[in-house]
Amino acid sequence: MAQAIQISLQVRFGDIDAYNHVNNVVYLQYLEDARIRLIHTPLGTPESPGTSFNDLIGDGLFTLVSRNEIEYLAPIAFRTEPVFVNIWVTHVGGSSFDFGYTITDADTSVVFAQAATSMVLVSRTTGRPVRLTEAQRNALQTWRGGPVVFRRRPVDPAAATLATQGAL
Repeated sequence: MAQAIQISLQVRFGDIDAYNHVNNVVYLQYLEDARIRLIHTPLGTPESPGTSFNDLIGDGLFTLVSRNEIEYLAPIAFRTEPVFVNIWVTHVGGSSFDFGYTITDADTSVVFAQAATSMVLVSRTTGRPVRLTEAQRNALQTWRGGPVVFRRRPVDPAAATLATQGAL
């Protein structure tokens, strides 16, 4: 992981479900907390010291989640020590960008989950995607790292064909 930033989050008692571990839905909240903290982190570049990615978005635009993927690797039981979300940018497209994450112990020796989120920059006026500016692209490059490598099941060619034809 290249330019990940690590954000600590406290496991709350309310995060725990009937199975005595953090509920799967809460992981999405952990990812959201990390994203919000990252986009508000000052870039510290000579061109714009103190400016965050959120500042570069401005009032006329906003970001929407277009996709989430989480792979759960180990349960998180209630604990008084925080968990850590490591977040980085894995891809920058025309109007979209992707984040990669791991949820770990502080020293990253235990990885509880890994995840990816795709975001789209959207106009508040039209509701349509808007191309990232050069300044926004450069800001996202600050946190650029490698892709999240998920363990995947082999794709069934017949099921893939049916899915692309809208039959599934």
